[in-house]
Amino acid sequence: MSNLKSQIITEEIVISRIYEIRNQKVMLDSDLAALYGVETKRLNEQIRRNLDRFPEDFMIQLTETEWTSLRSQFATSKIGRGGRTYLPNVFTEHGVLMLSSVLNSQQAIQVNIQIVRIFARLRKLLSEHHELKAEITEIKTKLNNQDKNIELVFNYIDELTEKKNIPRKRIGFKPDFG
Repeated sequence: MSNLKSQIITEEIVISRIYEIRNQKVMLDSDLAALYGVETKRLNEQIRRNLDRFPEDFMIQLTETEWTSLRSQFATSKIGRGGRTYLPNVFTEHGVLMLSSVLNSQQAIQVNIQIVRIFARLRKLLSEHHELKAEITEIKTKLNNQDKNIELVFNYIDELTEKKNIPRKRIGFKPDFG
């Protein structure tokens, strides 16, 4: 990730850096810094200077447990051993959007636009997924009801067929000659 400046940042690169924390899609400060082509400490420096722009629903500082869990997913160094010396911040879609107001480089602006578009696309896909799931559930429910109705019709047909084989009494007048 050191030379992302010269690379085209693909959708896959961005998506691979989106995590779910506290039921929200977020991105790590260090990943965003790399995508923007700045050092993480410079990114966080700008954030500290503009803290009023990053309320809780824009930026979250991870807990030790969350950071340990997340770190185990991509095998980074432990805190205090040449790696980070503080718990990282993560940014929601709105936080990423707000970063464009504190980072003014052309690369930061272009990457920001791309990230926001990807977040929007992910949100649309999730929405469509939920709608599709609801439709499938509705169809299953209707089919289950239809299955019961079809089964009932076949039961009546079976009963009628069984009754056909039973000898029936003759109906009508029987003359007595005898």
